[in-house]
Amino acid sequence: MPWRVAKMWARVMAVATLPFLAGCTGFFPPVNGGGGGGGSTGNYVYVANANRSSISGFSIGAGKLTKVANSPLPLGYTPVAMAVTPSNSFLYVAGPLSINVYAMNANGSLTVPTNGSTVASATVVSLDVSPDGKWLFGLDGFQQVLDVYAINTSTGGLAAVGNPQYPVTTGAWVPRMVRVSPNGALVFAALGTAGDAVFTFNSTTGVATWSQSLTFNTPTSDNALAIDSNSAYLYVARSGVGPGVAVYSIGTGGKLTPVTGSPFAAGTQTYSVVLNKAGTDVYAANRGDSTISGYAIGAGGLLTPLAGSPYKSGLQVTSLGIDSSGKYLLAAANGGTPDLTMYGFDATTPGRLDSLTSASTDTAPSNPVAVALTH
Repeated sequence: MPWRVAKMWARVMAVATLPFLAGCTGFFPPVNGGGGGGGSTGNYVYVANANRSSISGFSIGAGKLTKVANSPLPLGYTPVAMAVTPSNSFLYVAGPLSINVYAMNANGSLTVPTNGSTVASATVVSLDVSPDGKWLFGLDGFQQVLDVYAINTSTGGLAAVGNPQYPVTTGAWVPRMVRVSPNGALVFAALGTAGDAVFTFNSTTGVATWSQSLTFNTPTSDNALAIDSNSAYLYVARSGVGPGVAVYSIGTGGKLTPVTGSPFAAGTQTYSVVLNKAGTDVYAANRGDSTISGYAIGAGGLLTPLAGSPYKSGLQVTSLGIDSSGKYLLAAANGGTPDLTMYGFDATTPGRLDSLTSASTDTAPSNPVAVALTH
C-alpha cells in the first residue's frame, strides 16, 4: 500500500478517539457568531503536516515566506488533504474520518466556526472545489465513489448531494487525487494503478455522473492531475511502467486521447503536477529522486524540457502549488530537508526555476503531505 494511504489508515483508530477542536486561540481565533472570516485578501500558502497533525500558514511576498502568527497549529487529527475556495473564504481540511472547515481572515489567519470545524463525516484522500465555489468534491478512500457536497458560501457548511460510483476493472485501486476542470463541467479522479475515472458534472444541480475510465494493461500508477485553463488538456503525474508526465486532450464528455509523445520522461516516482498561471509551462514533482521536472508546453500538448530541468528539491518532494500572483512555485517535501521550498521563475530563461527560500513547517519530522494556496 502506498505511503500516503498506508499512513492514513494506520492512524484511523488512534485518531478516532481524539476530540476535534471546537475552538482555539491565536492562529484560529474564536468566532463570536457566524462561521465566516471575511475572506483572505493576501497571498498565502498552507501546509498539512501529517506527522505533527498540524497546519502551517505562511504569507508569500518579495521572495520570502513569513509564518502566520502562532503557526503551526495542532489540529487533533492527521491532515490528509486540503482545498481553498475560489473566494479565499474557507479552507477545507480532510482528516482520516472527517472533513473540516476553517474560515479565512484578511490577514491569512484561520477561524474555527462557533459550532466546531467538522462539517462532514467521511474518509477522503483528496479534495477540490468547483470554480464557482458552490461544490466540494472528495475522493473517497474506502469506497469506489466520488463524494459531492453543496457548500454553504456563508458558513462553509456542507450538505451531501451524492456519491456516484465508478467501476474499477484493472490494476490495484489506490485513490490519489480529484480535480475539477476550470469550466466546471468535468471531474477527474486518479486511482493509482486502477487508472483514472471521468465524471460529467452539472454545476446547477450538483449531480456528477461517471462517464468513462482510463485503464492500462501494465502496472502504471496515476498519482496526480492538473488541467489547463481552457479545460482542453489533462496532465497526469505517472509512475511505474511508462512513467513521467502523461498528457491527454479532453474531448466531448471528458474523452481522453493521448497526445503525440506522451508520456514525457521525468524523474523517479512522479507524484505531483502543476501548471504555471500563464499555462505555458508544467512542473512535476519526482518523489523518488527529490527533483522537479519542468517542461514548456508546445502545440498539440507536446512537452519540451526547460533549461536546467530537473531542479533539486526537498527529500521526497510530494506536493506542488503556484501562488496567486503567479510569480512563485511552492514545493512540500514529505521527507523534509527542507519541508517547504519556494522557487521563482528566472528573469532571463523562460520557465526555469530558481530556488529563493525555504522553511520548516513544524518540528522535524513534520512530513508535509499537501499544500493549498489562496487564489
